[in-house]
Amino acid sequence: MKQDKFLTGILIGIAALVILALVLFFTRQDGARDYVDDATPEGVVHNYILATLNKDYQKAYGYLADLDHKPTYEEFRQSFFNGQVNPSSAGVDVGAAEVNGDEAFVTLAIYYGGSDPFSSGRYASEDRALLVKQNGMWKLNSMPYNFWAYDWYQEKMK
Repeated sequence: MKQDKFLTGILIGIAALVILALVLFFTRQDGARDYVDDATPEGVVHNYILATLNKDYQKAYGYLADLDHKPTYEEFRQSFFNGQVNPSSAGVDVGAAEVNGDEAFVTLAIYYGGSDPFSSGRYASEDRALLVKQNGMWKLNSMPYNFWAYDWYQEKMK
């Protein structure tokens, strides 16, 4: 009889934890997944990353700087389809910006998961997004690998 009460208590505790986990999962607010004001370099970087994750390539393309050898929209979009750019393979935290006139860089913390079941978890690296101010708006000139193709803004071989 005593064992039955103990077992019942354990089962009630497990059920309560499951219910709590479900409630938290369905009621959490995910504010980092909302677009922000893009008047700042940090806002542009945040919105570009979010647009790429949402597969809104037209919006993401609008954040690219109009410089020599800019990829066409179709080249840009194709980079995501062929896996050359894969924003979902890493997590990212957008840090602070350092502005110097019409140029800025934004510090990014990029998180990568382990690639095999025996790795110790995720690791992070610090990188930067480079921006230029064009017509009063901040535009991206360069981003880290997972969010940017190596050949964008490069002269094409003839």
